[in-house]
Amino acid sequence: MARLIKTSKRRAQRTKTPKPPTVLAKSGLGPVAPSDIELVHTSGTMLRGGGPRGEAWIVMAEGKRAGTAYINVIEDSIRGPHASFHVFLNRPSQGRQIGRRVYQLGCANSQHEIIYAHMRKSNTASRNAAFHAGFINATAPEDSQLVLVWYRQPPSSRDEAALESSDS
Repeated sequence: MARLIKTSKRRAQRTKTPKPPTVLAKSGLGPVAPSDIELVHTSGTMLRGGGPRGEAWIVMAEGKRAGTAYINVIEDSIRGPHASFHVFLNRPSQGRQIGRRVYQLGCANSQHEIIYAHMRKSNTASRNAAFHAGFINATAPEDSQLVLVWYRQPPSSRDEAALESSDS
C-alpha cells in the first residue's frame, strides 16, 4: 500500500495595509493673502476642542468658511499630557496656503505654551505648513506618526529666561 504524500498548500501572499491616496488640491483659485484669513473662536465638541483646556476655531478665508482647527489635551506614553493641534480644511481651500496661517494664528491665540501637531508621515502639505509656522520635529523612534512641536518662546530664550528668574 502506497502512502500518499501531501503537497503543501500555497500560502496567500500577505497584503500590505492600503495607504490613504495622496490628494491633490482641487482649487485653482491660488493662494489667499494672510490678512484675509481669520479664526473665529467656537465651543467645539468634546472630541474636537470642547474638552477640558481645549480650544476650537472655524477657519474663515476671504469671508467664507474654509475649515476647522482645534486643540485637545491628550496623553501619550512618550510626552504625557500635552496640547495637540489639528487643522482640517475643506477640499476647495486646500493648496491655497491657508494652513500656514491657521497654524500661526491657532498657536498665537492659544492658551498653551507648548503645542504638538500629530500627522501622517506622508502628509507633506501639513508638515510644510506647520514648519512654516515655526513647528520643529519632535518625532521619537517609537512614534508611528510625525510629531512636531511649537514653543511660544524658542527653547534658547526659555532657558535664558529661567536662568534670569533663578538669579533674582
